[in-house]
Amino acid sequence: MLLSDVQMPGMTGPDLGEALKKSRSDMRVMFMSGFSGGDLLVLNYGWAFIQKPFVPVKLLEMIDVVLHTPDKSQGGRQYDAREDAGKPEAGQTP
Repeated sequence: MLLSDVQMPGMTGPDLGEALKKSRSDMRVMFMSGFSGGDLLVLNYGWAFIQKPFVPVKLLEMIDVVLHTPDKSQGGRQYDAREDAGKPEAGQTP
């Protein structure tokens, strides 16, 4: 599985995803971004996306979905983790 930021120095996440998928077509791809509109850059590929900031539990949930969905396009499933960004994680006090 590739987990990459959408915008990076030298290469975009989608460019990296396309390059790696050429040699590993079964690889799952997931992107993250803190920039507004970052999801629009990756949703056209049908790859998973999570908006930053996110809490670790939401990241783990999304990774589980990406790894276990039978559809290699991975489209149609998106989390907006901003709703949970201020909530404490399980086992932590506020």
